[in-house]
Amino acid sequence: MSSMKIECVLRENCRCGESPVWEEASNSLLFVDIPAKKVCWWDSLSKQVQRVTMDAPVSSVALRQSGGYVATVGTKFCALNWEDQSAVVLATVDKEKKNNRFNDGKVDPAGRYFAGTMAEETAPAVLERRQGSLYSLFPDHHVEKYFDQVDISNGLDWSMDHKIFYYIDSLSYSVDAFDYDLQTGKISNRRSVYKLEKEEQIPDGMCIDVEGKLWVACYNGGRVIRLDPETGKRLQTVKLPVDKTTSCCFGGKDYSEMYVTCARDGLDSKGLLQQPEAGGIFKITGLGVKGIPPYPYTG
Repeated sequence: MSSMKIECVLRENCRCGESPVWEEASNSLLFVDIPAKKVCWWDSLSKQVQRVTMDAPVSSVALRQSGGYVATVGTKFCALNWEDQSAVVLATVDKEKKNNRFNDGKVDPAGRYFAGTMAEETAPAVLERRQGSLYSLFPDHHVEKYFDQVDISNGLDWSMDHKIFYYIDSLSYSVDAFDYDLQTGKISNRRSVYKLEKEEQIPDGMCIDVEGKLWVACYNGGRVIRLDPETGKRLQTVKLPVDKTTSCCFGGKDYSEMYVTCARDGLDSKGLLQQPEAGGIFKITGLGVKGIPPYPYTG
């Protein structure tokens, strides 16, 4: 086992950093700062950061096969042109729910953009319950709704054989699995594969490794945990020097590094003094396992 190393590679001071995505072509990490309405692009070689500000909270970003990116902004699926910093609305959801916004999103192996909604928080993890839904934007730009009654739609990913969809509704304190049909994008047969323990706090963002194990960022838990969805067992806990860990993805050379986002919002002045790197981007090396490249949106 190689020795693990955790370092803050970018002190970005995100209010709520989320949705890290590795862009192999540019050796860069994309991520968002939700309440700051920003999409950020960090070049891991030059260490330069570019930021684009949107007109509403931006909760997830993904690669787009035809160039540029896609993002969830407010309750809209948008296409982003990075060069001229413009956004084109592809679809809008939850039109009747004025207090809702998108939260986490990710592209599936067939190129559909899955993302879920939630009510806007009055404080971190304090909100009107069961207002959210899970959606997917298909390559032809039509939207399908899978289910509603969601509290905080969060982490999502797909099994290596593309037959299972993993999903987190944060306030259920559970990582759930669905049977998943790659051809149609349909999901069914929901079940829990892992219930979080008290000290693990709130399950947030999630990614999968090449061995089919899940990595879940634990909000307020200051850690990322590795789970075996087949046995329901926790295999590993990686603690970070910040409490509000929000999401994780693999990236870097051969996808052997893990990048973790986190938040500052919700920390008082004492907490910020104790966690000066809160809101930064962390890189974990030496995990001994690799991830897979993100799928691009094909629409």
